[in-house]
Amino acid sequence: MTRMDSPPASEHNIGFRQVGKSRTRTDAPGKVFGKTPYAGDYVMPNMLHARVLRSKLPSARMTRLDVSKARALPGVACVLTFRDLTNNTVATDIPAQTGFKRRDTDQQILVEEIVRYQGEPIALVAAETIEIAQKALGLIEVDLEPLPGVYDVFEAQKPDAPKVFGTNNLVAGYKVRKGDIEAGFAAADTIVENTFRTQYIEHAFLEPEVGLGWEDEQGVVNIHTSTQAVETFRYIADAIGVPHSKVRIRGALVGGGFGGKCDVTVELYIALLTKRTGRPVRLCYTREDSFYGHGKRHPFIITHRTGFTKDGRITASKIDITSESGPYAFMSPYVLMYATEAGPGPYLVDNVHIDARSIATNNMYTSAFRGFGATQACIAYEQQMDEAAKVLGIDRLELRRRNLLKTGDAIATGFRVQSAVWTGECMDRAWAALGDKPKDNGSIRYGHGLAAYQQGYGRMIWLHDTAEGWVGVEMDGTIVVRSGMTDIGAGQTSALAQIAGELLGVDMMKVTVYNSDSSTTPLAGTSSASRGLYMSGNAVRLAAEAVRGRLAEQAARRFGVAPEAIDFADSAVFVRGDPARSVQLRDLVAVCASEGIHRSELAIFRAPFGDWIDPETGQGQVHPDYTYGAHAVQVAVDTETGEVTILRSIGAHDVGQVVNRAAVEGQIEGGVAQGHGYALSEELIYKDGCLVTPSLSEYLCPTSMDSPRIDCIILESRSGLGPFGAKGIGEPGHTPAAPAVANAVADAIGVRVHDFPLTPEKIARAFREAGRKG
Repeated sequence: MTRMDSPPASEHNIGFRQVGKSRTRTDAPGKVFGKTPYAGDYVMPNMLHARVLRSKLPSARMTRLDVSKARALPGVACVLTFRDLTNNTVATDIPAQTGFKRRDTDQQILVEEIVRYQGEPIALVAAETIEIAQKALGLIEVDLEPLPGVYDVFEAQKPDAPKVFGTNNLVAGYKVRKGDIEAGFAAADTIVENTFRTQYIEHAFLEPEVGLGWEDEQGVVNIHTSTQAVETFRYIADAIGVPHSKVRIRGALVGGGFGGKCDVTVELYIALLTKRTGRPVRLCYTREDSFYGHGKRHPFIITHRTGFTKDGRITASKIDITSESGPYAFMSPYVLMYATEAGPGPYLVDNVHIDARSIATNNMYTSAFRGFGATQACIAYEQQMDEAAKVLGIDRLELRRRNLLKTGDAIATGFRVQSAVWTGECMDRAWAALGDKPKDNGSIRYGHGLAAYQQGYGRMIWLHDTAEGWVGVEMDGTIVVRSGMTDIGAGQTSALAQIAGELLGVDMMKVTVYNSDSSTTPLAGTSSASRGLYMSGNAVRLAAEAVRGRLAEQAARRFGVAPEAIDFADSAVFVRGDPARSVQLRDLVAVCASEGIHRSELAIFRAPFGDWIDPETGQGQVHPDYTYGAHAVQVAVDTETGEVTILRSIGAHDVGQVVNRAAVEGQIEGGVAQGHGYALSEELIYKDGCLVTPSLSEYLCPTSMDSPRIDCIILESRSGLGPFGAKGIGEPGHTPAAPAVANAVADAIGVRVHDFPLTPEKIARAFREAGRKG
C-alpha cells in the first residue's frame, strides 16, 4: 500500500492546459451583465399567482376548513385543500434516488387533520394577481384545536410523550462498535468528557424558492424552478397522479441552495395548481414564507468521553449523538449517518463506541444543509480536542498530530482510506499563516483557534449513485455538453466545460453546456453531497475521453502514428512533439462525419457500490472517499460586551486536483463566511414550536461588513476519485470554520461556551462567571 503521509513539493500542472488554472467561468459574463435569467425572472401571458396558507400552530387538530369565501372572491381561479387531492402524500426521502428502495417516509401535502409543525401548508390559492391571492388567504376559515406537542428531544423519548413520528418518535438510530471500549478506557491515564450543542439555522439563500409552471401541448407539466435536484420530477408526478414522463423540471441557475433546495417545495404546489387550472402558475415565496417552507439545519447534542494516555494518545472514544428531525424524516436518517461516521474526526482511534439517534418533535422539520451532519460532528470533536489539550497540558496542534489518521488507517467504521490524508500539513500551514497573536489590550483579549476535519464526498455507497453526461463535437469544432446537474452558483456547469475543453483541446469558452432539464439532459442526480464535480465531472470526462479516442484514431491513421501519440490543443489535433503535423479539429470532424464515425458519447459514471454498514457494529464503508484539511482563526473578544471580531480566517485543504482555482477559492471563502455566522450569530429560535425569529431582522446573518479577509491554502495530492484526482470541496471548506471560531474564542477568554451560537451575552456571562470562580 502506498502511504501518502505528507505532501511533496507542489508541482505545476504541466500536463494540463486549462484544468488547474483560474479561468473565467462560462456563467460569469451573463451574471455580470445581468443577462442571466433566474427562476424568478420567468413569466408567461395569462399567468396566475399562487400563495400558500400555513398553520399558525405547531401541533393541532383541524376541526373546520371553509374556503367558500376565498373561492367566491373575484379574481381567484383556484383554491385547493386536501379534499381536492386524489393523493395527499409526497415522498421526502433522498431526491434523485434510483435503484435503491427509498424509505417509507411520505409527508402529507396539505393538512388533512393533524398539524405537526408551525407553517405546515393547509391550502393553496391561485389568482389573477398576488394581491388577490393574498386577500383570498385571509378569507379562508380554519379552526385549529391545539394538541399537546413535544418540543424537546429528551422529552420526546419518554414513553408518555406525544407521538409525532412512528410509535416512539425515533426517526433513525445507529451504533458503531470498534475495538474494546472498556479496555480502551482502562488503558487511559486521563478521561475528558464534554457535551456540545448546536442550533437550528436557516440557509438564508439570496433567492427564495420560486417557480413557474405550465402545461404544454403534449400534456406535460413544465416547471421552471430554483432547485438542486431536477429528478424530483418523479416525486411530483407520483404526487399529482401522472406518468413520470408528464412532468418536466427545467432548473434555472440557482441563487444559492446550500442543501435547502434539494427537497420538493414550490414545484409540487405549482404542479397541482397548473393541472387544476390549465393555466400557467407562478409561486414565489417571500422571505418569511421561506423561513417556514423548507427544512433547516439539524440541532445536535453531542457528548464526547475520551480516554488519553499521558503523552496524549487517544485510547478510547465514547460518543453519544442526538439530532432533532422535526416531525418528518426528510434527510434526517442520512444526516445522522454522516455525523455518526465522522464522530471521532480525522483521528486514529482503535476503540470507538457511538450511539446516535434522530428524534422527532413538533419543531420545524430539518433536512440537508451544507456539511450534512459532518459539520456538527466536527464542532464537537474539535472543541473536545482543545479541551483535552488543556487538561493534558499538551500543545493543541501537537495533541492532534499525535493522533491523526494516515492513508491506509481505519476510520471509525473500519474503512481504510486509500487517498491522501494530509491533515497535518494543512494544520501547520493554516496555523503558520495566522502569525503572532496580538497582546491583550484592556478588555480586548485575542485568541487563536484551529479545527481539522474529515468529510466524505459523494453519496453513501449503498445508494448506488450514478451520473450521466453527454459530450459532442459540432461540425465547426465547438463542443456541446449535456448534463442534468444543476448549477447552484458554484460554477458546476463551467467546470464541465473546462473538463471537456481540456480533453478535446478546445477553449472552455467554446464549450456550450446544457444542463438541469429532466427531459432533455441526461440525468445526473442532485447538486449536493459535494458530488457535482465527482459524479458529473467524471461522467463528462468519460464521454469526452470516448470522443477523443475516436478522433485520435482517425488522426493517427492520417499521420501514421499510434493513437497515444496524438494530442489536442488550440482547436487542433497534432502529433505530440511534432506540432507541424497537425489538422484543425473542425477538419478532422468533417472527415469523421463523412466516414460515419460517431462524434458524440453518452457516458455513465458509477460511484462505488456497496452494502449498508453492519447494523450491530457500524462497520463497513459509508462514502467513496474523504477530504481532509484544517481551518485557523484569529479573533478579538471584548470581555466587557462579549463582542467577537474575526481578524484572520485561513482555510487549508487538500482538494486532490484543482479544476478552476478561482472557483475552489470561492467555495472555500463562501463556506467559511457561512461558518462564521453559524458560530457567532445565526439561530432560529423556537418557543413551544413557534418561530420567534421569523425574518432577517431577527435572524442575524453576517454581512460583508462583518466578514474578514478569508485566505485559502490549496494543496493538491491528486489522489481523489474525481476527474484528474479531484476531491470534493463544496462542503469541506465550510465544515471546520465554526469550530475554529469556537476554539479561538475559548483561547481568548480562557473558558468555553459549549452551546452554539456564541452570542455576546453567552461570552460575557461565561467570562464573568469564570472570573468569580477564579
